[in-house]
Amino acid sequence: MNSGTERSNDAQVRGREPEASMTFHQRTTYYFEDLELGMEASFAKTVTEADIMAFAEVTGDKNPVHIDEDYAAKTMFKGRIAHGMLTAGYISAVFGMELPGPGAIYVSQTLNFRAPVRIGDHAIAKVKVVELIPAKRRARFDCVCTVADKPVLEGEAILMVPKRP
Repeated sequence: MNSGTERSNDAQVRGREPEASMTFHQRTTYYFEDLELGMEASFAKTVTEADIMAFAEVTGDKNPVHIDEDYAAKTMFKGRIAHGMLTAGYISAVFGMELPGPGAIYVSQTLNFRAPVRIGDHAIAKVKVVELIPAKRRARFDCVCTVADKPVLEGEAILMVPKRP
């Protein structure tokens, strides 16, 4: 799944062009009419202590398994883990910033957490267009987040995609 070209703050879109690459500095909106089955985009990020603490502060989720090493060491995880929704947020970053990009709105998202994510893990969120629903301008995506090529989160999303103005 990792093409070897992802960087920690970069995203990648594939589909219509062989290996078109974009960073967050270039925001392109894919309108519904631009989407094609098989298009993919990804976002990669190394999880930091600061990310976990900021997520805990912003959301109020201060579960000690995320923020207290002594507590977390006594759990089945044997140490602190990132919030699952922090990892899921990387999927949201792909949708909101890359594919389809600005203007796309979540309708639904399923999430199946497969393994913990820890401080220092390099997580890659990848989405792929698997169905287009023209009558409602909706697109269904397969979603996966991996660490070291191992799925840590899998799911499916449906997004409302704006039409070309």
